[in-house]
Amino acid sequence: MILKDRVALVTGAGSGIGRAGAALMAREGAHVVILDRDAKAGADAAAAIRTEGLRAEYHPIDVTDDTALSSAVSDVLGRLGRIDILHNHAGAQIPGSLESVDPVGFDLSWTLNVRAHFMAARLVVPAMKAAGKGVILNTSSSSGVLYDREMIAYTTSKHAVIAMTRQMAGDYARFGVRVNALCPGWVDTPFNDPFIGQIGGRQAIEAYMREKVPLGRWGTVEEMAESILFLVSDRSSYMTGQILVVDGGETIV
Repeated sequence: MILKDRVALVTGAGSGIGRAGAALMAREGAHVVILDRDAKAGADAAAAIRTEGLRAEYHPIDVTDDTALSSAVSDVLGRLGRIDILHNHAGAQIPGSLESVDPVGFDLSWTLNVRAHFMAARLVVPAMKAAGKGVILNTSSSSGVLYDREMIAYTTSKHAVIAMTRQMAGDYARFGVRVNALCPGWVDTPFNDPFIGQIGGRQAIEAYMREKVPLGRWGTVEEMAESILFLVSDRSSYMTGQILVVDGGETIV
């Protein structure tokens, strides 16, 4: 098991890609700590991992709440002694162009997709520096490297995650802390409902997929989990400040 006895903190792991990544980390030996504001989803995700005889726990918090986030990190460090892996995955997809997006939605996109990543990393990095090692993985998106029609809030935040990832990587490499970003493409989860509604529904998104994605299909959460495992494990031990795009080839056309 390539993550044997490591402690992995995963935000937004109650469903979708975050849940699949947390489960695979647990199967590879990690003690997984799930942070999610959806109490049922988070508890169910942790329980599903434990039914496999693996280690997982759930903390019901909103990661945009600095006090709650700080308390959760302090609790984990106090009980488990370290955090080896932080996967910042919690996020929101806010649709709309410059003129149509609600400024409140723009603020939420920034707060959840960027600032919460920043705060979680800020809270865990002192322990990683003291240990002389650690891995931070930030979830961006293929929207962080390309134009995404009428999605200014989401795209802006995901581009910012990439810039922040590179900055963190450069600043903390000398302490043995690696920081990379994952850019998922189209994965068929409810997360994409805002864009699907905006583009015109299910038929429209399926047509878009056939036209814009060279592999011609959705990605799966399991495929994203394999990329997560690569980035948080020693398989990527000489890799920092990098952006892994897993999108079926959409960004090459």
